[in-house]
Amino acid sequence: MSTPRTAEVSRNTNETQIRVAINLDGTGVQTLNTGIPFLDHMLDQIARHGLIDLDIQATGDLHIDAHHTVEDVGITLGQAFAKALGDKKGLRRYGHAYVPLDEALSRVVIDFSGRPGMEFHVPFTRSMVGSFDVDLVSEFFHGFVNHALCTLHIDNLRGDNSHHQCETVFKAFGRALRMATEIDSRAAGMIPSTKGSL
Repeated sequence: MSTPRTAEVSRNTNETQIRVAINLDGTGVQTLNTGIPFLDHMLDQIARHGLIDLDIQATGDLHIDAHHTVEDVGITLGQAFAKALGDKKGLRRYGHAYVPLDEALSRVVIDFSGRPGMEFHVPFTRSMVGSFDVDLVSEFFHGFVNHALCTLHIDNLRGDNSHHQCETVFKAFGRALRMATEIDSRAAGMIPSTKGSL
């Protein structure tokens, strides 16, 4: 691509104020300030393994809990992806990845289909990673899926350590994003759908 596919989106509510800037044709450079260190760590996996430049700045009602911030970061990131992908001409559209980390192994499959849908099968072995509630992982991905308009299947195939389970999911998500958002030189200018639109 001669022109980087970029987007910047802001989302402001009574609960959160979020700004997301992305470059789908980046190198994994990231600036992450969500106020939730574990979420920043997971977003870093997306940037580095997806080769996506990410700048995410978020202020939320963390005095209540992390739920609104995590969900709204997912929503805003999904909106940014939808904007950066544009009409999806030449897009590979599908992506998948398996990622291990010690005893844990996760698989993520994504389709930028224009239809939101998610299957999330992650049997976490404990409910908290430090102060982070692992229930919020699915909230993040639901927010992303509903606003990026993609189909996403996430399966943790094995794992005993919840940190490892989370990390393999986010790394595999980054790798799947990298594959799905690549431009296919053999399909330049073509919409990857028999319907002619996504």
